[in-house]
Amino acid sequence: MSAAKIDFNDRLLSLGLARVAEQAALASASLVGRGDEKAADQAAVNAMREQLNLLDIAGVVVIGEGERDEAPMLYIGEEVGTGNGPGVDIALDPLEGTTLTAKDMPNALTVIAMGPRGSMLHAPDVYMDKLAIGPGFPEGVVNLDMSPRERVEALANAKGCKPADITVCILERPRHEAMIAEVRETGASIRLITDGDVAGVMHCAESEETGIDMYMGQGGAPEGVLAAAALKCMGGQIFGRLLFRNDDERGRAAKAGITDLDRVYSRDEMVTADVIFAATGVTGGSLLPRIKRQPGWVETTTLLMRSKTGSVRRMSYRTPTWPHDNA
Repeated sequence: MSAAKIDFNDRLLSLGLARVAEQAALASASLVGRGDEKAADQAAVNAMREQLNLLDIAGVVVIGEGERDEAPMLYIGEEVGTGNGPGVDIALDPLEGTTLTAKDMPNALTVIAMGPRGSMLHAPDVYMDKLAIGPGFPEGVVNLDMSPRERVEALANAKGCKPADITVCILERPRHEAMIAEVRETGASIRLITDGDVAGVMHCAESEETGIDMYMGQGGAPEGVLAAAALKCMGGQIFGRLLFRNDDERGRAAKAGITDLDRVYSRDEMVTADVIFAATGVTGGSLLPRIKRQPGWVETTTLLMRSKTGSVRRMSYRTPTWPHDNA
């Protein structure tokens, strides 16, 4: 039986996906605060690839570490799994927040999503203009054609509150200075993050816990697809529009089969079918606690979600040894 004819059983695959995220986190955890971004990322990549190849799937990496000539492992187009299972698309970031990990700053995660073959946008490695809010609002209450001020005012109106009661998450980058100034003029508050915009978007879906109502700004397009997969499970809206700085980046879009360069993608256009999503905390933060390490044992916490059922699980995994120590 070919992989394409085998059903995508998200329930059976979900625990395996959680283990993939856990092992990547464990592999990078010993490098938290050590100042070596590349080593932390490589450790996570190695562990994630090893675990993926144990799963009974015929997987293709559609969002990964980069083009084949840029990434020796988990590159875009790489086939993973045993081949004895359903054909699936995989979007992953083995260590979302390499700088956060190297500096022991909050919200570094290992992130992976899986769906049926052909279900995820093959986003090129370019920037994407993103806008996200949590669940419970009418479709299109905010959009990318609105100014930052209009977005804040529209969301405040939908929530029945003042703009001053809205908190917006934005990546702290020079390109966002005008946006930050305009949002602050509304009276809204801003939580600036240095890295990790998948976590930034996910914060919107749990605003009561995180205090974040909206995410906006330009970041990596691949991370936009991962964030869309998360919101497909958690609820909420995300819109993305690819941004191109030169002919090389437009060529990347063409290679990925994208012809409408100005298209605005909604959540369900970036992720068209039901998916499963797993994230494990590395350094800890608003979404997930850090890896806990004590003499003789280590503990991780993983967020495991299925969009088909809307289930959201937080799973603790404790092992009596530290499997990635050299000692």
